Amino acid sequence: MHPNFAGTWKMKSSENFDELLKALGVNAMLRKVAGAAAAKPHVEIRQDGEQFYIKTSTSVRTTEINFHIGQEFDEETVDGRKCKSLATWETENKIYCKQTLVDGDGPKTYWSRELKGEELILTFGADDVVCTRIYVRE
Repeated sequence: MHPNFAGTWKMKSSENFDELLKALGVNAMLRKVAGAAAAKPHVEIRQDGEQFYIKTSTSVRTTEINFHIGQEFDEETVDGRKCKSLATWETENKIYCKQTLVDGDGPKTYWSRELKGEELILTFGADDVVCTRIYVRE
């Protein structure tokens, strides 16, 4: 039985987002814009078993992903590059998603989403840099 990620979530804290963008090679001016844009994300998650729909809205852009655990899907990295993604259960409460760039080279990127009590912990990784964002239900 898997946890229920469904609901609307707002961000409570964020750590290392700028460092993550740096690791991805995003320049200072764009990092400033991206940082401001990502400051107050609002996340809506719908879940049907292992099928997920995740919509992330910020003042600048809205992204939507649909995926099934264990099936590859198309996604974009934090810095907007196209990638193939594969999400798996790392633990019974944690989804780990490995991203593979479609074109070119770059750091190894991934994200994970984990339910811990009343919090949703989202991490973005680029090589050994990890950005952690904690969300609470609205």
